[in-house]
Amino acid sequence: MEAGATLEELGLADAPRAFPLAYPGAWPRESGLLAGDRMLPLDRLAHPDRTPVLCVGSNACPGQLRDKMATFGITAPVPMVRCRVTGLGVGVSAHVSRMGYVSAAPVRCPAAVRELVLLWLDAEQLAVIDASEGATLPDGNFVRVRLPVPDVRVELADGTVLPEVFAYANRRGVLHDGSGVPRDHPGQRALLTELLLSSPALRRLLGNTPEEFCARARADAHRCVRGTLLFAREGWVTRSGLEHLFND
Repeated sequence: MEAGATLEELGLADAPRAFPLAYPGAWPRESGLLAGDRMLPLDRLAHPDRTPVLCVGSNACPGQLRDKMATFGITAPVPMVRCRVTGLGVGVSAHVSRMGYVSAAPVRCPAAVRELVLLWLDAEQLAVIDASEGATLPDGNFVRVRLPVPDVRVELADGTVLPEVFAYANRRGVLHDGSGVPRDHPGQRALLTELLLSSPALRRLLGNTPEEFCARARADAHRCVRGTLLFAREGWVTRSGLEHLFND
């Protein structure tokens, strides 16, 4: 990415809000600066004048992030930085999104070590992401939380350990693996296939295939609400382990 490249050239252009079965979308393989339809080189990894927000789902997809910003007329570039995260897992949100997919959500997982994408957002960009996640609504699906340090450790490629990082946790909890432990998000098609096979009621509501699920959810907000309630009625929902951070 020495001179920059278009999202199309990098395979990062498709947004899950347009292609829900592709959720969480393609993530950049290296850190860069998202500037419209291009990824440009970064001159530094840390941006202390901005808010660091850790992504576990589609906000790490440049195509999705570009579309969110464009919806609100935001054109300022967004630094997207690969980082090493300890103490946080990627679970499954206990709600059906109006975009037609079931989102990822962070979960407390002391043993987890993984690479994620960190956004450095200015005030306007942060307001856009807050709004898109429902974090500004009292009954929205997500709330922006300050991750606990040192329980969650976020390290940049140059060895910098960040003293403060935020993420969006699900207010409604996450789906568990059958034993009460939050399950990992395996990707949209695999997830929807498993959920539909596990619940006749879900099949009646949202179809027999992942394609039908996405189409019905995108076409009818009421079905999304009913699907979210059904997750709880099926006994699939547990806590993320981050609920104590909601009011911090």
